[in-house]
Amino acid sequence: MAKASETLEVDGHTLALSNLGKVFYPETGLTKGEVIAYYATIAPVLLPHLRQRAVTLKRYPNGVAESFFYEKQAPSHRPSWVKTTAVWSEGRGDEIDYCLLDSRAALIWVANLAAIELHPFLHRAGEILRPDGIMFDLDPGEGTSIVECSRVALVLRAVFAQLGLAALPKTSGSKGLQLYVPLLARNVTYEKTKTFAQRVAQRLEEAWPEMVLARMARGLRRGKIFLDWSQNDEHKTTVAVYALRAKSRPTVSTPVTWDEVDACAKKGDPTRLAFLASAVLRRVEKHGDLFAGAQTLRQKLPSLQALENLASAHFRPVKKAGKNCADQKDWAAQ
Repeated sequence: MAKASETLEVDGHTLALSNLGKVFYPETGLTKGEVIAYYATIAPVLLPHLRQRAVTLKRYPNGVAESFFYEKQAPSHRPSWVKTTAVWSEGRGDEIDYCLLDSRAALIWVANLAAIELHPFLHRAGEILRPDGIMFDLDPGEGTSIVECSRVALVLRAVFAQLGLAALPKTSGSKGLQLYVPLLARNVTYEKTKTFAQRVAQRLEEAWPEMVLARMARGLRRGKIFLDWSQNDEHKTTVAVYALRAKSRPTVSTPVTWDEVDACAKKGDPTRLAFLASAVLRRVEKHGDLFAGAQTLRQKLPSLQALENLASAHFRPVKKAGKNCADQKDWAAQ
C-alpha cells in the first residue's frame, strides 16, 4: 500500500509530499504518488521545454473525475527556490507572477499540488512578444479522429518543406495532433507568426474545404479538422510536450515521428497515436527526446509572399490512381 506522505530530498531541497495514495485516475487506479513519480522520471526531457517559460497550472486536487481550476498566480506558499516571472494581465490590470519550472524539484513540487496538466507559453520569460516557434493545433470535429488529423498534418509537412521548414509533431494527449515549427530567430514576433499561421490554415481550407476548417465557428466543425492557428498569441498557452492530460486514462502529450503519423494515416487506426504515461517513459528510454529539435532548430519565418507563391496543389493530399488519397488507406504525403 502506498505511503500517505513522504519527505523527499531533491537537488538539495526538501519536499513534503502528501496524499500519495489518493487515486487520481479512477479508470486505471493511477495514484497521486504515481503522477509525481511520472513527472520526476520524465523531468530530464520535459524540463528543457519548460525552462524560462511562464506556466499555467491545471490542478485537480481530487483527481481527474472531480473539479479542477487553472492557476496562473504562483501560490503564496511556494518555496523561495521556485522562481517566478511577472507577466502583465490586461484583464486584471496588474502583473501575474507565474511559476518557472526550471528544476526537477520545482516540477515535483507542482505535481504535489495536483497540477496534472502544465501549459507553458510559446515565449520565454522577458521575451513576451517573441515566440520561439509556431504552433498548429489540429482538432478533430465530430466524426473524425486523429487519423484525419494525421492526414492533414502530412499535407502541412509537405507545405512546410516547400518553404524550407521542418515541423515537429506531437499528440495533444487528448483527441488531436499538434505541429510545432521551431524558429528561434531574433526578429520573430507574435504579430508575424499569427498572421503566417492564419494564412496557412486559410489556404489549406481553401484547397481542401471538405476536410479542413480554419474558421472558429464551432457549428462548422462536424466531419472536419479544425486547424487552430490562434494559439500563436502572447496570451495563449499550449499543453507542454510530455505533460499528462486529465482524461479518463493517463494519456500524455507525446512527441511522435513522421513515420508514426504516416502509419496512423495509412492504417486508419487512432490507437497508434495514443500513449499512456508508462508507454511514454519506455519511448524516452528507447528514443530519447523526439522533440529535441524544438530547442536546436533555427529556422527563418518565410515571407507571406513565399507562402502565397505556393501552388494550390501543395495544399492538397497527393492523388493515386485517379483517387484522392483522403478516401483510401493507401495514404502518402506529397
